[in-house]
Amino acid sequence: MDRLRKIFAKKQSAYINDDLETFKEKGERWKSIYIIYFTMFLMSLGFSIVLTGVWPYLDKLDRTAGKEYMGYVVAANPLGQMLFSPLVGWWGNKRGSVRLPLLITLLLFICASAMYSILEILPGDRKALMASARFLVGVSSANVAVARSYLSAATKLSERTQAVSMITLAQVLGFVVGPGLQAAVTPLGDKTIYFLSLPFNMYTMTGWINVVMGIINFILFLPWSFKEHTIAIREAMRNGGKATEEEAWKAIKSDYLAAWTLICAFFVLVFNFVLLETLGTPLTMDQFGWSKTESLYYLGLLMSIGGVIACITFVMIGPICKRFAERKVMVWGGFLFMFIGRLFCIPWGPDPPKIADLGSFNNITANENGSEILGCQSTQEWCKYTPQLTVIQFIIGYSFTSVGYPIGVTLIQTIFSKVLGPRPQGVWMGLMTGAGCASRVLGPVFVSMIYTRFGTYHTFGITGVMLLASMVWLQIVNRRLVPPTIIKRNNIGEEQKQDTAIPLVHTKSHIEEINETHKSDTKINYDKKIRNKLKLEALIASTNILLALYYEHKSKQSS
Repeated sequence: MDRLRKIFAKKQSAYINDDLETFKEKGERWKSIYIIYFTMFLMSLGFSIVLTGVWPYLDKLDRTAGKEYMGYVVAANPLGQMLFSPLVGWWGNKRGSVRLPLLITLLLFICASAMYSILEILPGDRKALMASARFLVGVSSANVAVARSYLSAATKLSERTQAVSMITLAQVLGFVVGPGLQAAVTPLGDKTIYFLSLPFNMYTMTGWINVVMGIINFILFLPWSFKEHTIAIREAMRNGGKATEEEAWKAIKSDYLAAWTLICAFFVLVFNFVLLETLGTPLTMDQFGWSKTESLYYLGLLMSIGGVIACITFVMIGPICKRFAERKVMVWGGFLFMFIGRLFCIPWGPDPPKIADLGSFNNITANENGSEILGCQSTQEWCKYTPQLTVIQFIIGYSFTSVGYPIGVTLIQTIFSKVLGPRPQGVWMGLMTGAGCASRVLGPVFVSMIYTRFGTYHTFGITGVMLLASMVWLQIVNRRLVPPTIIKRNNIGEEQKQDTAIPLVHTKSHIEEINETHKSDTKINYDKKIRNKLKLEALIASTNILLALYYEHKSKQSS
């Protein structure tokens, strides 16, 4: 116990002696970062929790709505986020604080989630109201831009990879836990139960979960809980020897080609992941002949297992990146695994899937005995000649995706944050968030346009080519995916470049060291001269005393 106290006391004293922050400030800073983690988890959950249930919920609200409209409903969320992310990021930069933008967007998130849950009792066109509710949830999740920007500002360079890894883990967990929660509430069934005049069933419960968690997140951002601390710019000022933040920003030259490359890579990676999540329910119903309830249950189970795999992967990212360069791990661990996952989703089955005959007018949804008609819908012509995707293929492909996606997304955001440097990153993070949102907008539309009309070969073939092209381009610009340099000027006016990736401390210049050495040598020589002079004077004095005693002795003898 005493040993633990000594270790803790030692760490505490080390924190107190930090020239950038005190121990108390460090605790407040990390508390604010943990709240940002929860916010990222919730925003991802708000999108994914309805993915597997949106089609049967829409079908229940409006039988005339088809899969194409389902694609628009799913795309409404990322469309709102894409449009408003740069704006909210700019708002956070302009204010110099992230609290108000986060509080306002969380309030909108709570209201929009409640609206999604009460669609059954709202008058009017319910499918349009569903799209509107999802659009507003997307607008509220634009706060991801300021959350990422704050994380970059609130972490030291040495902490950045771990912090971005954790925030990405929170985001990915939100994506994979959402369908799991939908699966967990399926026992409620699709028959509505009213409590306090509010509808509850397995579809509306997902919205109510978002409401409760949104209220908790709102409370966490109140002043007594969330205190903002920006340390990245102070670290850059110290390392670059700058007196003001503006001087530190001007001394940093960012590589914009590298930044835009990473934004495009982020788009491709998120597009592939969201496509698989969005396509999951209709794909499994078409290929495996599952019912709506079976599809929700098994997909929720599979995605929950994928979440566990993702967590294990996140734990391994740090040790792997200590052994190999982050850029190599991103390409060969992230993009390559995603590419292999797409290859496994190309059908290898010997026969086409079971055909669900919906009748001449495509309006028959149940058999004579009242059971649901299962299989690949006869309206999709490709179902009649395209081989069936096997369950084993789908599971293996999803497993590779569960490993590749967290690696790729984590390291893209880590390298992107380092490439930008310690400057305010609200707008840039808004652009990256917008790229992710654009992929989530196009993903559902891709399902509606490509999968529904052309089938699995075109769907997974096109996405596989996108991943392969991204890998090639990342290899071409590989040497540019590094942190920026700080431009310093020496005493004769020449520019010197200092890599910001090396956490420097205050060190004396070479000239200062020479001057101090000269001063030290001069002082030592002066001290030696004084000592020698004193010794000489003492010797002379001793000689004079001896001579005086000698002459006195001689005078006595002569007398």
